[in-house]
Amino acid sequence: MSTKLKMTRGSGNVFHDLGFSPIEAENLLLRAQLMDRVRDVAKDATQREAAKRFGITQPRLNDLLRGRIDKFSLDALVNMLGNAGMRVELRVKKAA
Repeated sequence: MSTKLKMTRGSGNVFHDLGFSPIEAENLLLRAQLMDRVRDVAKDATQREAAKRFGITQPRLNDLLRGRIDKFSLDALVNMLGNAGMRVELRVKKAA
């Protein structure tokens, strides 16, 4: 006996698909994308070295690496990447 699974195409924003309001979902998606870039920049260094590069403490970096998105604002993530010599660009477009 086989069970048919129903698949629904996602919206492109997992946070929206999970039921967050459109505004909160967009904010969470942007923070997740920036956190992913921080992880990429940090991957070839020890946590201590990476934390110093980002201008934060090692425990704070550990929170980021563990995905604790609620502990990081967009400003904080932009500042961390800026401290590491990265430039964050922003593009605004009309909602679909």
